[in-house]
Amino acid sequence: MEDRLIAEVVAMQAEIGLPLATDGEFRRSFWHYDFLDLLDGVTVEHRPSKGGLRFEGTTLRPFYPTITGPIDFPADHPMLDHFRALAAICPTTPKISIPGPSTVHFRTAASAIAPERYQDLDVLLSDIAGAYAKAVAAFYDAGCRYLQIDDIFFAYLCDPDQRAAKRAEGFDPDDLIARYASMLDIAIAGRPDDLTIAMHLCRGNFRSTHAATGGYDPAVDAIFNATSVDVYYLEYDTERAGGLEPLRLLPAGDKRIMLGLITTKTAELESVDELARRVDAASRYVDLDQLGIAPQCGFASTEEGNLLTESEQRAKLELVVRASDAIWS
Repeated sequence: MEDRLIAEVVAMQAEIGLPLATDGEFRRSFWHYDFLDLLDGVTVEHRPSKGGLRFEGTTLRPFYPTITGPIDFPADHPMLDHFRALAAICPTTPKISIPGPSTVHFRTAASAIAPERYQDLDVLLSDIAGAYAKAVAAFYDAGCRYLQIDDIFFAYLCDPDQRAAKRAEGFDPDDLIARYASMLDIAIAGRPDDLTIAMHLCRGNFRSTHAATGGYDPAVDAIFNATSVDVYYLEYDTERAGGLEPLRLLPAGDKRIMLGLITTKTAELESVDELARRVDAASRYVDLDQLGIAPQCGFASTEEGNLLTESEQRAKLELVVRASDAIWS
């Protein structure tokens, strides 16, 4: 059934005219925990007594990653085969998304880190970066030429409540932003020239709800100028993302920002005129040739999915193509 439905969703994306296609992450239960649980040294545990992570008006299923041993990326990580299966049926460019390296640290409190060597934060982040460098190389060897890294916790660290929570754990949020950027750049620095690295930031996406709020100001310099990421998918569908002014820090050149102006949380379609107006506003800070538009996130970050039907999701993707053609023609 997974194979059949993935074939259908890949064909749909190509039919709409999208230049990239994913497998819809139909083989995953979570956008991040499935990947992490299959790393060496990380175990995702079910902890009903702790309760799930809180989103606006709801909670996630109570699963939490624990670091149990030396962290590494195994050569037989199953998502390599997930990508190969996608590439075999994809008439366009196949894309896979993996959770960013910051996820391993951000989602594991100190009490969930067992190895004594990882009480040294520098050692822990170095091992995570090394594991991700292996992952990048492995996906490239599997044929991947467009790898998206969902590193959403840069955006979380722009939220006052999330920053306060990290301070309570003993971390300086701004120091974490700098460390996470360094870790990401180490992971992708040695990639071949024909591998595009994209980065997605959002503020949570579970059952059409969110978990964080706040503009990009604290993190944007680090992600734009301390990493060699090629394409940035930035959530911008509501005022929770703040203003467009932080975009001014994007360096001139080949880097691109895909403005997440089209929401995946509700079915109401944005107007092309309004999307064009917002792109025009963004072009005051970034050259139009370095801009694009995209959905603000996926339609399902977990198996529960957002509150949109399949036809409503298709209409959103058709709007991406229609608006892009209208604005950049």
